[in-house]
Amino acid sequence: MKKALLAASLLTVGVAAHAQSSVTLYGRLDAGLEYMTGVPQGPANGPATSSTHRFKAESGDWGTSLWGLKGVEDLGGGYKAVFQLEGSFNTMTGQGPGNNGIFNRWATVGMANDQFGTLLLGRELFIANGVWDFDPFGQSNWSSASLVRGRNWPQSSNNVSYQSPKFAGFDFYGQYALSNATNWNGNGTTPQGREGGAQITYTSALFQIRGMYDEIRNPANGSLGGGYDPINGGNVGQGVYAFSREYTAAFNVFLGQFKIQGAYQAIRSSGMAGQLPGEPTTIDHEWGGVTWQATPAAALIAAVYHSNANNGGGNATLYTIGGSYNLSKRTLLDIQLATVQNSKSANYGLNANNFGTAAATDNPLPGHSQSGVYAGIQHSF
Repeated sequence: MKKALLAASLLTVGVAAHAQSSVTLYGRLDAGLEYMTGVPQGPANGPATSSTHRFKAESGDWGTSLWGLKGVEDLGGGYKAVFQLEGSFNTMTGQGPGNNGIFNRWATVGMANDQFGTLLLGRELFIANGVWDFDPFGQSNWSSASLVRGRNWPQSSNNVSYQSPKFAGFDFYGQYALSNATNWNGNGTTPQGREGGAQITYTSALFQIRGMYDEIRNPANGSLGGGYDPINGGNVGQGVYAFSREYTAAFNVFLGQFKIQGAYQAIRSSGMAGQLPGEPTTIDHEWGGVTWQATPAAALIAAVYHSNANNGGGNATLYTIGGSYNLSKRTLLDIQLATVQNSKSANYGLNANNFGTAAATDNPLPGHSQSGVYAGIQHSF
């Protein structure tokens, strides 16, 4: 009888422990069709010499296709162990990211407490992605990363991060990533230099504001500039677009069916690899837009993004309109129309392409525009 009671007791404890832990599989699939003008033509690795147009199937224009696992275990006393694993992929081909990065977006483990906040260790989206909450197009392919060549959406390894709970409407987030080199900032022996940043956010019923500072250092020498290819070595000329300091001020205003959003970013560096004309050391980037939630299912969005670079880098303005229609809580249809207008020396594209004039970068000819339309479907699970 005692053995039976003991067995029942252990079974009860096991069930209770299981009930206090959970693992969730989640993901998103995004796919559609894209038409673009102002597409460069030329030698495979040489300067573009003319422009054309293209029509193609595309994945991730409205939002990255991804899948992941996240879990939580109740440790008692208000403490929880948490983890998250997340990787991106191409819906059209089924291929994942390069360099065998199956969990290229998130691979974290840590501790959480409702009173004290959350501490994580591992790989995360870099803190610069915090503009997502203030971008009218939510960091779609043609939005807040386009005119800074992807500076707003990298990932970051070797992280320690902390998210505070909210106090009187304020919350704080900080992130710090080690270079893992013998030189604190990086010395060319590791694929990543030191990275980090902090943000503070105030949220009320009518508006939200956020201030951010972040920096990404060159793994070749720890500088805030130059260029470095961690796979092949040598300079690749990304400079301010890859290794720099970034200062951001952003806002949301909530007015019934309307949400007004905007931001200003100052990006500063010590220079690019060659310091030639067209290789900027500073960029000023701003945007503004409005979302109209016309019905619970339908939203219309309009936004303008502008970037101005020094040292002959020129300036560009991206005009875009679009919207989405929710067929259900998990499935939506989306559409976006956009054009980039470049000054005489600028060659920014709709996508967040690397710096350069080679046809392979997909940048338009200097001084030329690039326009496109995208329509697709997105399902979350």
